[in-house]
Amino acid sequence: MKQMLGFVQQVLTKVSFDKELFRKELQKGLKWISPGERTLLLTWCLANFGNSHQDVIKEVFRL
Repeated sequence: MKQMLGFVQQVLTKVSFDKELFRKELQKGLKWISPGERTLLLTWCLANFGNSHQDVIKEVFRL
């Protein structure tokens, strides 16, 4: 299922120019990955998009 995490990361990278699109794809992506991969995705999102989309990431991950 590691493939799905990679796919979600690819999609998020491609839509990162638009905050609302990023939010929508992040919410969708969380449904596709396993619960164990959520932490990996959260860490990746904060590392890559923490400066631009930290508010969205915190909201979607309910931090």
